[in-house]
Amino acid sequence: MTLSMIALVLTALVLTYSVVSRYFFQAPTDWQDEASVFMLVGVTFFCTAYVQYHRGHIGIEALAGLLPRRVNAVRLFIVDLVSLLFVAFFTWKSWLLFHEAWVDGQTTSSTFAPPLWIPYSMMAAGMTLLTMQLLLQTLARLTNKAERAA
Repeated sequence: MTLSMIALVLTALVLTYSVVSRYFFQAPTDWQDEASVFMLVGVTFFCTAYVQYHRGHIGIEALAGLLPRRVNAVRLFIVDLVSLLFVAFFTWKSWLLFHEAWVDGQTTSSTFAPPLWIPYSMMAAGMTLLTMQLLLQTLARLTNKAERAA
């Protein structure tokens, strides 16, 4: 989480530097867009598991108060399981995307042309962490230890 906060501040500094150098010194840069986007990819994907640990992702709680406790527990288990399956698939595809970018030497189409494996690796690592967090929460719910996993 701290790394993501630092990356967010660095992104703001990079973009500020870009604007200042372009408008005040007539010295445009060609690297700030990719650097900023790459850092924002890291910020986004590295925070997902932490947010899931705290159950901070968007959830619809309209039914929670209406359903009996057992039915609500089943509902939460199904949500965790479906989320786990989706995120596991996304993780697998992210690692394939990273591997393809690494092997093929893919780069962005800009003049700066940084390698695409950098953001793809951050996406794959973040999704792997999210998958592990959801797996832990699902297993905890199965063993009736949901309070300790979330």
